[in-house]
Order: sequence, then C-alpha cells, then structure tokens
Amino acid sequence: MFSKRGCSHCTFQNCPVRPYAKRKPNTKQADCIYDCLDLWLVKWAGLLGDGHQLHGISTFSFQTWLSQARQSKDYALPNSSWSQGMMDLYSRFLEMCKDGTWKRIPSYTWLYRSTQLNLKKSLKLTSEKERKETRLFPRNMDTEGVGFEYAMFLNPSEKRMVCLFQPGPYLEGHPGFAHGGSTATIIDSTIGGCAIFVAGRVMTANLSINYRNPIPLGSVVLVDSKVDQVEGRKVFLSCQVRSIDGQTLHAEATALFIRLDSTKSLQQQMSSQ
Repeated sequence: MFSKRGCSHCTFQNCPVRPYAKRKPNTKQADCIYDCLDLWLVKWAGLLGDGHQLHGISTFSFQTWLSQARQSKDYALPNSSWSQGMMDLYSRFLEMCKDGTWKRIPSYTWLYRSTQLNLKKSLKLTSEKERKETRLFPRNMDTEGVGFEYAMFLNPSEKRMVCLFQPGPYLEGHPGFAHGGSTATIIDSTIGGCAIFVAGRVMTANLSINYRNPIPLGSVVLVDSKVDQVEGRKVFLSCQVRSIDGQTLHAEATALFIRLDSTKSLQQQMSSQ
C-alpha cells in the first residue's frame, strides 16, 4: 500500500505518513490527514491488534484520537483568552513538533468515542443518548477563559506529557488563586493522558499531591509528567507543576494507573487492586 513516494490514497503535501505525496484537488487538508492516518492505523493495528504498542504508543489511543478528531471541536487551540505567556509557550512547543519529537494532542468534551465498542461494553458505560448530556470535566465550560484553558503535548520517546495550563476565574479557591482541586484535576488529566498514550485503557488507582506554592489565577504553569515504571498492568508516573520560567514549584505528584482488562468489569478490576 505504501511506496517510497507515498501511497495512492495520500492527499496532501508534507503528510506525516508519506511526506512526498501531493494533495488531491478540492480536498481539505484536515480530511487528508485523517484519511491517510486511518490507512496507516488499519495496516499497523491489524498486525498488532487493539491496545498493542507501536513505537511506545498504544494503537487504541491513536484510534480514539482519530475518531474524536473527525467529530469534535478541538478545545486545545489558541483563543482570545490566552495570555501572551500562554501563547509564547504554546508556540515554543509547536515549533518542537516540527521534527516529530513532540506531538500536539487535541482535546475534546469527552474521552472515548462510540467506536470503542469493547470498552463501552466491558466498563458498562452509559448509552450514547445519555453520554450526549455528559462532558469531560476539564472541558465543561463553553465560555473561553473562565475555567480550564490548557493544551497538551506528548514526547513519545521520553514517555512524557506536558500541559500548558492557564486557570480562569471560575477555578478560584483562596482569593486570587486556583483551587487545589483544579490543580489536582489538571495533574490527573495530564498524568492520565501520558498513561493512556503509553499503556492504552487505564484508570487512576492512586494520586498523591504535595502542594508547594499556590497558582495565581490567570497565570500560566507547565504541568510536566512522565512514566517512571511499568509493572504488568501497573503504570507508575510522576509530575511537577512549575511556573513557565521554571523558578517556582507549585506542586509535585506521583500516581499509579491500572491498565484495564476488556474482559472484566470496571468494578472487578479496581476492587482487585
């Protein structure tokens, strides 16, 4: 299916799968990327099987990403509420994506799409109709800038995920500062994202946070997480939350995530840990 110059299905120039192919006329670039990556996933996921690893990244997580990318608004793109510091940090990581070292991760209003049928059945998730009334917690506000403003980037070779986080006024705890629960949420989301991309289907089993310095509302911090160790179904991770100049440590955390078994219910798996 793939040749040195690319495959016949490829539709735009500089595609990450086959960079030399030419884009077909009257085709949107975004659609072309998804079509090409779809074929790439079919090829590799067919060989490896759902949930297996390709260059350290779960094929399941890429399938989820593609499904979401087709159907949802990406909330991890810059908007008018982002401060100059947030924009500068975002631009810096976007620049590092050009050589493939880092990957920008899209963000949507819920985590898993209906294409993941085995996951839906095994974890006894709500129905499609019921799920339309739910939203991923950090993406539960439509108004820009009032809650969680964030963007994530993945470094596959280092098994590392970073999150650029700007807390809005609706996340206040002590006057002028972000609530500790919002800090815990963004840590859990970042560490969890890192675990998902390395191990596939996972769930938090333990999260331990030490708060060092409060985060001012409207400021920008870098949430930096990495996988420390994998033992069977257990994924151990660590995380630090620092100011963008690196001088202030706001929080540090360790976490344990459990890779889920599609043959057992969620309750069975978590109660056995």
